[in-house]
Amino acid sequence: MDVVTLSPKYQVVIPLAVREALGLAPGQKLRVFRYGDRVELIPVKKAKDLRGFLKGMDTSISRDDDRV
Repeated sequence: MDVVTLSPKYQVVIPLAVREALGLAPGQKLRVFRYGDRVELIPVKKAKDLRGFLKGMDTSISRDDDRV
């Protein structure tokens, strides 16, 4: 696990291994969430890039009659 330091300007550097694993690029937007006592950064993706991400999802679950 990597450790980062918060700068006097409240900036952090995302470690290289994490940037490469997530495919982050300079200038890319990240959403910031407070989750309990943590800070989470979620890469913002264009709706176009999300097309097909649910492909192969199991839709055979039982549903209420009004949700068909």
